[in-house]
Amino acid sequence: MRFELHTEEKDERPVFITGNFNKWNPKDYNYQLTQTDPGNYFIEIDDSVLPDEIEYKFTKGGWENVELDSYGSITPNRKAKKTTGKTTDTVNQWRLNWGPFKDEFFPIVEIISEQFYMPQLDRYRKVWALLPYDYHNSDKSYPVLYLQDAQNLFNEGSDFGNWEIDKKLSVLAEYGRGDIIIIAIEHGSQNRIKEYIFDNDNVANGSEGKKYIRFITDTLKPFVDEKYRTKKDRENTGIGGSSLGALISLYSGFLYPEVYSKLLIFSPSLWVEPNNNFPLMNFRIPFKTKIYIYGGSQEGSKMVKRIQVFEEYLKRWERKNFFDFEFRTSINPEGKHNEFYWSQEFPRAIEWLFYDNTENPVEVKPQQKNAQK
Repeated sequence: MRFELHTEEKDERPVFITGNFNKWNPKDYNYQLTQTDPGNYFIEIDDSVLPDEIEYKFTKGGWENVELDSYGSITPNRKAKKTTGKTTDTVNQWRLNWGPFKDEFFPIVEIISEQFYMPQLDRYRKVWALLPYDYHNSDKSYPVLYLQDAQNLFNEGSDFGNWEIDKKLSVLAEYGRGDIIIIAIEHGSQNRIKEYIFDNDNVANGSEGKKYIRFITDTLKPFVDEKYRTKKDRENTGIGGSSLGALISLYSGFLYPEVYSKLLIFSPSLWVEPNNNFPLMNFRIPFKTKIYIYGGSQEGSKMVKRIQVFEEYLKRWERKNFFDFEFRTSINPEGKHNEFYWSQEFPRAIEWLFYDNTENPVEVKPQQKNAQK
């Protein structure tokens, strides 16, 4: 079957087709279109690999770069019958790194406290809440994700850039997957390393990770559950971060599996624990824990290798009935150790951790703007 595509938008990135014939892989080089002249592309796909009822979309190599309509809105899946033998389609716009971002879907950003007291550490910390855009117009309760290093998650002015999670949450909301509360805890500047190292004085003299974990679990979470409409159970509670923030989140999940069922782990500083000596507790009935692990091949020669070794430890712990793990590992061959790449990965991780995941993350119907908003 032949698929033909025309696009007016000047964009030199290669075009791919994805659908229910390749598990909705948005960057499958077996399904890259051939350009015939500016704006025109085609691909011929052997009928033997196509279902009778075909669903498909065009991308520029990822869901963050998927086709849009002329208004910059998401489009339904294209459909065709194999018996037609040929399709001719037009794409008006393409997403670019998840953009454009629509203001009406942006989360509500609140400062919980400029000086939230941390009794376990006897110091104070700024804590933020990012609420779904329609939080005040609904009576729903929401799952919660606790994230480290709030200074680098949103807002402008961070020395290292930021994940732009407010923008990414707006995209998820547009796709009907934004019903989540993010609690962002700022790091402690000069105390950051000590607070994010669990118990390793060789790396951080006077490491305070155990106390920091207790702060989030025993002090902050009860406060959040009292202040906001949250789903308090472990099935709806996650924790995560990047680098050392990912490391302390791993510790949190392993020490308190009765509290956290979802771990967002980006570029973890596994060099701190080269032997993967994480504290584990042998529960009679293992807790089901989902772990999304991301790393970039350009982060250093050992990042990907350490992640692979860590995966083997997860499987080993699972065989010993420590945990019932479900994990997904994403390795970006171009990924570096910085916020830009963590930002790109954030929507994929949220979707897999908190939503009934499909191979096609844009299959759901777009949300309508709330009339009261």
